[in-house]
Amino acid sequence: MGKKMERIEKKMAKKIKYEKTVIEGVKDVPVKDIASESYFQTVLRRFKRHHLAVASLAVVAVLGGAALLAPVIAPYQPDEIVGTFSGAPCKEFWLGTDQIGRDVFSRLLYAMRISLLVGIMATLISTVVGVALGLLAGYFGGAADMIIMRFTDVVMSFPYILLVLVAAAVFKPGLWNIILILGFVDWPGIARLVRGNVLNLRETNFIKGNIIAGMPVGHILFSEILPNTVAPILVYATSVLALSMLDEAALSFLGLGVQPPAASLGNMLNGAQSLTVLTKQPWLWIPPGLLIVVLVMAINFIGDALRDALDPNSGRV
Repeated sequence: MGKKMERIEKKMAKKIKYEKTVIEGVKDVPVKDIASESYFQTVLRRFKRHHLAVASLAVVAVLGGAALLAPVIAPYQPDEIVGTFSGAPCKEFWLGTDQIGRDVFSRLLYAMRISLLVGIMATLISTVVGVALGLLAGYFGGAADMIIMRFTDVVMSFPYILLVLVAAAVFKPGLWNIILILGFVDWPGIARLVRGNVLNLRETNFIKGNIIAGMPVGHILFSEILPNTVAPILVYATSVLALSMLDEAALSFLGLGVQPPAASLGNMLNGAQSLTVLTKQPWLWIPPGLLIVVLVMAINFIGDALRDALDPNSGRV
């Protein structure tokens, strides 16, 4: 009887050792594999479950690569007059020519470079400004917190699009002016997000331990608090990137953004203000409009997947 019980216990132990956790809607994942994963591997595995986000990442990579290699891929220079005015797509000009005979496909590749540059640089500026102000307000509190947050509230109280339009009208239109305008308008959301996270982290034991140990403020802010705030910052930055690209397109469409002859997705749409172009020359506005939609949707899908992958309370294994 004792030997029989011993055999049963061994079988049960073996079964438990190799038991797999089954979660509704998720493939079987060995428990031992999850336990041995690093944080990066866990995030990557969660991200891969979002098939739409993975496809979006591939789309952004392909389009970004094409924009980066525009001088190599583009058959013509973006400002070179190479064909008839408003020529329809043909074997020589895949997407036709614009109103003054420039190749639309070549201009589209260079336009993506400008639009992505505006989005990335504006996001970088707003993130740096927002993170710096959020860290200072959340960690020091008191007068610093009150001054920074009241200024943030003032900026956020203005209608966003109105603030962008007024700033674009006051300053001379141009690439770097648009980058700076969008960068210094988009920071309040990130500042509030970071401040909230810092207020929570400041009360944790490991931060209090660093303070008691006499660690420098710079070490606490940038080595202890900031790494634990990176995840929400990354997720929020993706939405700022998509919004900045849309804002650039809107401003350039209105003539307040990137100025011709430089090509951007927004000013390529500028010619679509004519009813003739809208109805009889769709190759002039459909490609840039479609690219804006695809890029913005892809970036938003990536942001949604990052939010679920980085959130420890998302309920996903």
